[in-house]
Amino acid sequence: MSACRPFDQVTATIERELMSYIVIGATGHLGTLTIDSLLERGIDPNDIVAAGRNTDRLAALAERGVRTQAIDLNDQATLTALFSADDTVLLISGSELGQRVAQHGNVIDAAKTAGVKRLIYTSAPKADTSALVLAPEHKATEELIAASELPATILRNGWYSENYLPAVEQARQSGTLLTSAGDGRVSSASRRDYAEAAAVALIDDTTTGKTYELSGDTAWDQQELADAISVTIGGEVAVHNVTPDEHLALLKAAGVDEGMAGFLVALDANTRDGLLGETSGELSALIGRPTTPLVDGLRAAVAVSA
Repeated sequence: MSACRPFDQVTATIERELMSYIVIGATGHLGTLTIDSLLERGIDPNDIVAAGRNTDRLAALAERGVRTQAIDLNDQATLTALFSADDTVLLISGSELGQRVAQHGNVIDAAKTAGVKRLIYTSAPKADTSALVLAPEHKATEELIAASELPATILRNGWYSENYLPAVEQARQSGTLLTSAGDGRVSSASRRDYAEAAAVALIDDTTTGKTYELSGDTAWDQQELADAISVTIGGEVAVHNVTPDEHLALLKAAGVDEGMAGFLVALDANTRDGLLGETSGELSALIGRPTTPLVDGLRAAVAVSA
C-alpha cells in the first residue's frame, strides 16, 4: 500500500498544476532566455510550460524540469488544450512575416476561450502610431488583444543588439560597416534584457493593463556601432555610409534576395528617421538594473554563436 502524502503537500501540488506560466515561442532565443530568467527568479520549473515547435529544444527544456508542449501557431487544435483559467501567458511575436497576425490571433482566441488570467505580448516600439516597417503586424495584434478584453500587458520591445551579428561577420571579412542609416541612432539592448522584462511581466500582476516602451539606456550611431564591432573582433572597422539605392544594389550584388535586401534598406531608413533611437528608461526600470551596453551585448552574442 503506497503512503499517502500529507494534505498540505497534496494541496500545493494541485495548486501548482492549476497555475502555470506559459511561454509561447519558448524554443526561440527570447523564449529560452525568458525561461532562464523565470528559473533564476525562483519560479518552480513545474509551474512553467514551454510551448513551441522545435522538439529538440523542447526536449532540452524538459531536461531542466520544465513542462513542454509542441504547438503549431497555424493549427489552433494544438492550442485549445494548452490554456486554463489560472494561466498567465506570454505570447512572443512570431518570426514569419506576413503570417503573424493570423498566428497570434489563433493564440489570442484560444486564450480567450480558456479565460486565462493574463496575457503578455512582445510588440514593437510605438506600434500603434509608428511608421516602422515592422509595426503593422504588431499594431494589428495589439488590436486583437484589446478586442479580446483579456487582462494584458504590452511589452513594446525595441531593437536587439544581437540583430547586428550579421554586421559583425561582414565587418570581420571586409573591415567595413555597410549602412544607409546616416546619422540615425539606435537604442538597442541585449535579448537577455528583454527576456528579463518578460519574466518580470509574467510574475508581477501589477504590470497588467500597462504598455511599456522598452529600449536600451543609450542611443548610439553607426560610428559607435563600428567602434563596438572593432572591439568585439579585435580589428579596425570603418563606416561605409551609402544612399538607400546604393545600399540596395550592394546587398543584391552580395547575393541577398531582393525582398530581404529591400527590408534591410527599409530598416536603415527607419533608423535614419529616428524610429529606433528613443530611450524611455522603462526597460532598466522594469528589470531593476541598467541595460547591457552595446559592446557587451555584441561580445556575448558572438561568444554564443561561436
